[in-house]
Amino acid sequence: MKKSLLVLLGIMMILWLAACGGEDSSEESGSDSTEETTEDTGSDDSEASGDDITLRIAWWGSQPRHDYTLEVIEMYEEQNPGVTIEPEYASWDDYWQKLAPQAAANELPDIIAMDLSYLSQYAENNQLADLTPYIGNQIDVTNISEDIVNGGTVGDGIYGFNLGVNAVGFHYNPELLAEVGVDEIPENWTWDDYKEISQKAADAGIYFDTGFQADVFFNYYLRQHGQRLYAEDGSGLGYEDDQLFVDFFSMVQEQVEKKAAPTPDFMAQLAGPEDDPTVKGEGIGIFQWSNQFVGLEDMSEHEFDIAPMPGPNVSDGLFLKPSMFFSVSENSEAKEAAAEFISFFVNDVEANKLILGDRGVPVSTVVKEELKGEVSASQAEVFEYISWVEENSTEMGAPDPAGAGEIISALDSLAEQLSYGEISAEDAAAHFRSQAEGILGN
Repeated sequence: MKKSLLVLLGIMMILWLAACGGEDSSEESGSDSTEETTEDTGSDDSEASGDDITLRIAWWGSQPRHDYTLEVIEMYEEQNPGVTIEPEYASWDDYWQKLAPQAAANELPDIIAMDLSYLSQYAENNQLADLTPYIGNQIDVTNISEDIVNGGTVGDGIYGFNLGVNAVGFHYNPELLAEVGVDEIPENWTWDDYKEISQKAADAGIYFDTGFQADVFFNYYLRQHGQRLYAEDGSGLGYEDDQLFVDFFSMVQEQVEKKAAPTPDFMAQLAGPEDDPTVKGEGIGIFQWSNQFVGLEDMSEHEFDIAPMPGPNVSDGLFLKPSMFFSVSENSEAKEAAAEFISFFVNDVEANKLILGDRGVPVSTVVKEELKGEVSASQAEVFEYISWVEENSTEMGAPDPAGAGEIISALDSLAEQLSYGEISAEDAAAHFRSQAEGILGN
């Protein structure tokens, strides 16, 4: 009896130990499997779960940009049934005003249109994801040059993917120019030529241009003189001689005084870009980025030409700028899916037949080649101008430092005061240096 009992207890003990060992083995195996899956895919939780994905995307622009972007989104959703994309869009000023509180609350959209002026700020505040792990994986860069990809570099990471390249120029109405006695804007015109032609337009009661975006064109002017708006390391301004500020903004001020350019107050009262004097045939031209040329012609009943910027040293002043970026927010739970949409946006030929270079000349060589037979005459002119700039420009240099947005606002305010004669160019130069270096120092 005792022997039987001992045998029975022994069998029960063996079964109990086997059961315990099985549970340990199962838990350990499950843990290894989970870690392996995470390491292999790098997926976010929402993507790894296999659930449908909803992405928010935000951008700025005019109505034509909004319209075609919505079409591209619809095209992507049709090809990717598990993905829903919720758009958020606004004008330039409204866009950044909305983005700032979203960033502060860690509620940025998954995909964010990002400008060079703000890229460093958002990246250094850890609000943007480093795209490096997705480049060459979810983002196909087979037909995109390394220089273009690196255009979104901040520090050791890539925080914005370049959507197209741009260059500044003068977009003008040749018919209206002829009315003031000038046949065309010569390729080698200078700032002295600019003043002379502007005076002819003013004498005829026509605006020659509608002013300058202060930071963009002051930087061009500085580059012509071997300087930059910002130091390469972002620690301060990139020029030491304030006479350069005085010379450029005095010229801008004179344009308003002689009525060759409208006052800032006049421009501020316009309902939208469609009311710009140049669009309506009341101004000869606009100094702006090349990707805005098609929109100008679409909004206007007039045809336009593109001239380079005034010289001398045009090649030193010009550079190919990333027109804008798509960034992925650090708080996104679907970074891979966001990166896949970016890849579609820059590489899909049919999508780019809708975009047609509005966000800059396409970065993919395949897309660019395919679009040659698709683009309008105005877009072909942009492609031609960018090809010319490629041969007549220098490197862009480092992206704008964090705080650039605040500096641009300060410069815009001073430029407006100058246009009204409320401050001298010398005082404005001193104020700008003090404000900018204070912002960069912080």
